[in-house]
Amino acid sequence: MILYNSATRQREEFVPNNPDLVKMYTCGPTVYHFAHIGNLRSYIMEDILEKSLRYAGYNVKRVMNITDVGHLTSDADEGEDKMLKGARREHKTVMEIAQFYTDAFFEDCRKLNIKRPDVVEPATNCIDEYIKIITKLMDTGYAYFAGGNVYFDTSKLERYYIFNDFNEEDLAVGVREGVEEDTNKRNKNDFVLWFTKSKFEDQALKWDSPWGVGYPGWHIECSGISMKHLGEDLDIHCGGIDNAFPHHTNEIAQSEAYLGHHWCNHWMHVFHLNAATGKMSKSSGEFLTVSLLEEKGYDPLAYRFFCLQGHYRKVLVFTWENLDNAQSAYNKLIAKIAALKPGSSKVVSEDFYALKEKFTAALNNDLNTSLAVTALYDVLKAKTTDDTKLAAIDDFDRVLGLDLIDKAIEKRAADAKAAAAAASTEYAVIAEDGTDDAEITAKILARRDAKKAKNFAEADRIRDELKNAGIEVTDIPNGAKWKRV
Repeated sequence: MILYNSATRQREEFVPNNPDLVKMYTCGPTVYHFAHIGNLRSYIMEDILEKSLRYAGYNVKRVMNITDVGHLTSDADEGEDKMLKGARREHKTVMEIAQFYTDAFFEDCRKLNIKRPDVVEPATNCIDEYIKIITKLMDTGYAYFAGGNVYFDTSKLERYYIFNDFNEEDLAVGVREGVEEDTNKRNKNDFVLWFTKSKFEDQALKWDSPWGVGYPGWHIECSGISMKHLGEDLDIHCGGIDNAFPHHTNEIAQSEAYLGHHWCNHWMHVFHLNAATGKMSKSSGEFLTVSLLEEKGYDPLAYRFFCLQGHYRKVLVFTWENLDNAQSAYNKLIAKIAALKPGSSKVVSEDFYALKEKFTAALNNDLNTSLAVTALYDVLKAKTTDDTKLAAIDDFDRVLGLDLIDKAIEKRAADAKAAAAAASTEYAVIAEDGTDDAEITAKILARRDAKKAKNFAEADRIRDELKNAGIEVTDIPNGAKWKRV
């Protein structure tokens, strides 16, 4: 499998340290609000990566953090904790907010067929791990105490910037317009490992530490959680492109300073989902969630299908028109699969493996999901048996996660039911509220008879009479339904 490595800025063959186990870490949500569909694009593509590795035969252990403390509203270690902000907004405790939005996040993942990671660890569970790491960084001179906080000293590193070739001045978080400089820092790119009561006195969650009562910074949590569950080395670390700097940059700095050796071999970053007006966020424009898509009549898996049509290393632009196109294409795909006849033939092994080879080649080409979807359509066009096609589709969907076979079965059943209703000769008059009104039924039947006799003037007269009486009639296959309006 060839994957682009953000740390080396080149495509590389993915080779795990131990061929028997791929250690995979993915940055999880900060659970202070619902995830928007831009956030979820990253989780969809990380899900595709994990399933592709399993599809290729690897055993994978995937760990994800849940940020329920320490993530400030500014990446410059400024502002209030996002969790505290959410608690104030909804007049709940921080832990109530964390539990509610953690459950909401995984419900969205369920709807999008995103597999739950093998380990999900809230940041608040690992305070001892953070203190252990920070203590060693203090002892070895990589961290210092100033103004009530513990900072990582980036000047001790031979190389701090990992994911880019930009100038330091262009990347310095602490000197952006509107960000107040932290005068406790020795260097502008130093970052907080531990906050104490000397700052953010109203912080809801605090713990004892060698440096005073306080709470961990955001960056330390991923290093601590990863080492707790995956040991001292990682095969692959994933996240959104906006995490590359400073979050992942700081993770590497503190982890390798603590361990004394290289930490993670491969970094995967998923690019943004943009709205037509720019980057999608929780604070600008319409807050697009999975629930909102459902309210508007979209299948969440149509959004997953939409994401698969673009490469994870390219910005994807969301518009309602684009989602309409994806929904339409997804429905047509299901209809084509439903038209195949299972059990009508046999699986031709050589055809199956030839189709599978194209699909695997697409995944191995830096997770080219667009080509993988093309390989799926190639199955439908292939000159082979229906059972071969269905076997290939079912196999591919282990990675694509589109519920293709189940949706096709549902459509076949719905089509059969509709056909049976259409074949029925009995004319049914149905009241939407379940009531039975002999007079209304008689008039609707009289309207039917007038139409059968091609006496359309009489049919229209009866319809108008019913309408004037507040009765709305809708024709359905072999019958009519009515309601009071």
